[in-house]
Amino acid sequence: MSGVRVGVFGLLGSGNLGNDGSLEAVLGYLRDAHPEAVVDALCGGPEVVTARYGIPATRMHWYRGEYRTASRAGAIVGKGLGKLVDAFRTAAWVRRHDVVIVPGMGVLEATLPLRLWGFPYALFLLCASGRLFGTRVALVGVGAAPIGNRPTRALVRWSARLAAYRSYRDAPSRDALREMGVDTARDEVYPDLAFSLPAPRASAPSGPPGQVCVGVMDFHGSNDDRARAEEIHRRYLDGTIRFVRALVEDGRPVRLLTGDQVDAPVVAAILDAVDSALVTAAEAASLADLMKETAAADTVVAIRYHNLICALKVGTPTLAVSYARKSDALMDRMGLGAYCHPAREVDADRLLEQFRELERRSADLRRTLTERNLAAVRQLQDQFAALTDVLYPATDRARAHALRETP
Repeated sequence: MSGVRVGVFGLLGSGNLGNDGSLEAVLGYLRDAHPEAVVDALCGGPEVVTARYGIPATRMHWYRGEYRTASRAGAIVGKGLGKLVDAFRTAAWVRRHDVVIVPGMGVLEATLPLRLWGFPYALFLLCASGRLFGTRVALVGVGAAPIGNRPTRALVRWSARLAAYRSYRDAPSRDALREMGVDTARDEVYPDLAFSLPAPRASAPSGPPGQVCVGVMDFHGSNDDRARAEEIHRRYLDGTIRFVRALVEDGRPVRLLTGDQVDAPVVAAILDAVDSALVTAAEAASLADLMKETAAADTVVAIRYHNLICALKVGTPTLAVSYARKSDALMDRMGLGAYCHPAREVDADRLLEQFRELERRSADLRRTLTERNLAAVRQLQDQFAALTDVLYPATDRARAHALRETP
């Protein structure tokens, strides 16, 4: 079969380690199963994607200040013009491909603040262009959630309807799309794509209690929480600081983890508030780096979704500070559903109780995670088999077979 032209699309190379991990998983699948595929990207950080993954990449938005607040007249005009230009740029890029893959990510949710004319509009342009030019758009292992804002919900619904293929990283995502009016009868649920990435084995603790990884986030609630965003952030930060301080008072080394560049101020605030040599901050540049950090810890307490995945993937007992149903669903899937704590109402005393109970059951939970990880790998083999059917539909495979059999 000749090389299929594959595009990958999303906020990739923009500083979010989870998004880049999803891309890495899909590129690994393509290299192993379809080395003949010709791959490039339309993404948020093209220079990073090209340097790190070795594929050509184009900037998603014509206007470089797309995700900065437009306060001056020139910026407002630039953003407005950019929307028109992006419609033509996206269509031209899509037309050059046989398939476009949106690899994982929460592209059909608004669990974090976002603007209608930002990524939701970009995704709609992608899916509409795919339908217009006959390019198959595949939303692979994506996340979705209920959306309160009606215009955003409508744009997300139409994007999903226009896609040629959809699969989800958890059952609540599929349920959310169905509740928004999308026919999901043929859509499947698989583990998050990051579970297909290689990972180090966690080291079982020996001797006195060791290091605790605490993942943090610049958390201000969801897109529907804008009116009380600062209140939510303050409560989350205060509770996290109290929890870290309690660990230090117990003599536990604490390693702070992030999952996005925007989390840096939260790390700085915790280091400033808990002035102790026992508290250090990791500088992870990839999910592989995060996995190494979590594998070296006795226990992980984390909020970002892919920080949780990294800890669970390596088999380290993990407590989720949960800000969305996706975290609860992930913890249920991995057998740790009892160890979730609400991010909007962090109670340091209660969090400490859950943490201590988690550590008491550490040995049992490590065995559970080993079993669940093996199951996740098997299920993702089915996901990649389904993706092959998207890349090479049955008619194409039959035609290629006939050509090979022709004398």
